[in-house]
Amino acid sequence: MGYLPQQPKRIVIETDKRETTVKDVQLVRIGADGETVVRTSTPKVWGQFLRYRYLTADFSDVTEPGLYQVRYDGSQSSVFRIAANVYERGVWQPVVEYFLPVQMCHVRVAEKYRIWHDACHMDDALMARVGNHIDGYDQRPGLSKYNEGEQVPGVNIGGWHDAGDFDLRVESQAGEAYILSLAYEQFHPDIDVTAIDQVRHRVEIHEPDGRNDILQQVENGALTVVRSYQALGRLYRGIICNSLRQYAMLGDAAAMTDGLTGNDDDRWIFTEDNPMRAISTSAQLAGAARTLRGFNDALAKECLDIAAELYHKTELAPFMVGMKLQAAVELYLTTGDAEYLDFILAQQDAIVKNIGRAGWFTARIAKQLETKKDERSRQFVSAFRTALADYKTQLDRQAAETPYGVPYRPSIWGAGWDIQRFGFEYYFLASAYPDIFPKETVYNALNFVLGCHPGSNTASFASGVGARSATVAYGLNRADWSYIPGGVVSGTALIRPDFPELLEFPFLWQQTEYVLGGGSSNYMFLVLAAISFQ
Repeated sequence: MGYLPQQPKRIVIETDKRETTVKDVQLVRIGADGETVVRTSTPKVWGQFLRYRYLTADFSDVTEPGLYQVRYDGSQSSVFRIAANVYERGVWQPVVEYFLPVQMCHVRVAEKYRIWHDACHMDDALMARVGNHIDGYDQRPGLSKYNEGEQVPGVNIGGWHDAGDFDLRVESQAGEAYILSLAYEQFHPDIDVTAIDQVRHRVEIHEPDGRNDILQQVENGALTVVRSYQALGRLYRGIICNSLRQYAMLGDAAAMTDGLTGNDDDRWIFTEDNPMRAISTSAQLAGAARTLRGFNDALAKECLDIAAELYHKTELAPFMVGMKLQAAVELYLTTGDAEYLDFILAQQDAIVKNIGRAGWFTARIAKQLETKKDERSRQFVSAFRTALADYKTQLDRQAAETPYGVPYRPSIWGAGWDIQRFGFEYYFLASAYPDIFPKETVYNALNFVLGCHPGSNTASFASGVGARSATVAYGLNRADWSYIPGGVVSGTALIRPDFPELLEFPFLWQQTEYVLGGGSSNYMFLVLAAISFQ
């Protein structure tokens, strides 16, 4: 995509590990009058990572807007821009303009004359049979007031297909709504290019309806979780097709079932007894409740009521009590109730010990406590800041292991989602404690997703975004060797022991799969964070 004028501009050059020479690297500006070499410099030898030898060069002081290209030893980068508005259009918007609407369940999704899919799964859902099903769905006896095969009413609303499959998992639905909620809360992006009608079950892409699209998508995720909870009296594990034959289906989601309730093609709804998932959903619904206030007040109250109920009734083993922290943080931010703050303060030692996990979501509370004068708050703030400094040292050590400036441990599965999640969480630390956590790390995480990653395929993981991108992906249209704009693939994976690979092959989910509950929404958050740091 390019760079903001004041953004760090670090070039990573990948060479064969047997290469011993270092040649000059050029930064070329491309203008109406031709090309101009702006800078010629000798890159630094970074060292070996995986099977390659890396060089780096820094052009951060080049801020003049325009089109540029990097050239080294007969190779050249894609043309990119330096501009104050480089992230303003066609970078984060495709997530909301295309990917999320296309993934929506229980609706007909049209884009002018094109139908992405017809109204689907309106016959949801039958209570699942007891036993181990497919894809991690396992119905235990005694967890539902409904009998096997009995119709569960009111659950044919909301949700997104996740994402090359057509199932709705609670962590994907609540998690997606949560990330979108925090994105809206932090940045308030103004976007209205989609008409969403939950009553008539219709979506029109590129048809404004006067309502913010991100808020409508938060509503979409909250609806499936809340309505299923109300129907079952507990959280659902999710809703999935009832057979392997259906599971393997590709194409129009509406072709999976006939829309007539109570027959043998209906999807199944599952429940579970999973305290960790229940308490994480509590946190996610509490966050969504804040964002939905003033937009859908009734649904906001339902989210908050369920979040509080889950928080209070979920029984955790003693060693798992710390899992309640994130829920307590989100409930306190939403309600201001002293009960939740008392719990957070009582968990000071656990937070300090697990600062890498708890730091990002607790930072918002710690900053509020800086204004309080009581001894308990002062001790918490001091201990939290000390732990953050130690955590920063740990992150610096991990980031120095690669030339990409972010903690990156390649594995069999593409690491893009992990790096996006890291960047999403890191933003909250950088925004609250800029004296400890520099914003450059957020840019590094975004750059990794947009193409600055190992291997010969330097495509952006975000489909349709960037000079080159993953336009063959594991989405619902993978059989067409195609993609959905704004979907974000898992990315470059590792062929052991040291070969980074990103194939253009749609059925390799380890590298090219889309996902809900992270992925594209974390990527969108990163772009909005980069804009906010200007």
